[in-house]
Amino acid sequence: MEIEREAMRYQQAVRVLPPYLRRWALDIPLREQAEAEEVRLRVGQPLALVLPKGERWLEGPRVETRDLEQLVELASGASLHAVLDQVRRGYLTAAGGHRIGLCGSAVLREGDIQGFRNLSSAALRVARQVQGASKGVLEQLCREGRLESTLILAPPGLGKTTLLRDVIRRVSGGEGCLPLRVALADERGEVAALYRGSPQLEVGPRTDVVEGCPKDRGLMLMLRAMNPQVLAVDEITAPQDVAALKTAVGCGVTLLATAHGTGREDMEHRALYRPLLQERMFRKLVRIVRREGVRRYVVEDLE
Repeated sequence: MEIEREAMRYQQAVRVLPPYLRRWALDIPLREQAEAEEVRLRVGQPLALVLPKGERWLEGPRVETRDLEQLVELASGASLHAVLDQVRRGYLTAAGGHRIGLCGSAVLREGDIQGFRNLSSAALRVARQVQGASKGVLEQLCREGRLESTLILAPPGLGKTTLLRDVIRRVSGGEGCLPLRVALADERGEVAALYRGSPQLEVGPRTDVVEGCPKDRGLMLMLRAMNPQVLAVDEITAPQDVAALKTAVGCGVTLLATAHGTGREDMEHRALYRPLLQERMFRKLVRIVRREGVRRYVVEDLE
């Protein structure tokens, strides 16, 4: 049943492919459909499937530029103007929360990307959520039923966003702690994946989402407009993000965030992350590690 359910997510994702390419994408074993992380389209190459064990080519025709153009048209529901702001950032979100990254010749205006001319490749990422991923973790992040400010730290690809999403879902629903209002700054649409205003991935009943704007601006907008009890953001990447989080701490808001790294030493040695420790913005650290091929969560106190 689990394999079939995950395979259905893949089948939903590849609906945005041009029909003749879609047939090749579906002509793979059900288990691979359930495991597939991405489908890659590169002009002049056949489709490629990204699996946990690596990337492999699929048999079939080579991708053409017109295929990428049709991909964007299908994913946008033939309403390119409605997703133009996303395309300017190099991606767009399709129904179901599946995300399409785009590459090609960028069209610039006053230094800002306005779109792409002659698309060259695309990465169709299959949106998967693991409800229950935070089981046994969230309980360690709460004190007397209240969530404490938490930073999730891991190298790319180990599931930071998946864990963040499930913590948000449970906190918003009152599972494992008191129910709280969560404001999510989802710059790239990877956590909630809004599609025509509706989250395509489960983030809970008390979660408000702003998508598509820089994280620091999104955090400040939510802080001022939505009276949140928890502010959540995926991937701290710039000093502005840190500054926005510092402001939120001063307003008494609980923080939930993710960052790239392997441990506390990374935070101490990297100039971007050092203020997170020095200013004591977070009380809990969750490290995601892989041991003997199994993903594990390690919870530490930062106080």
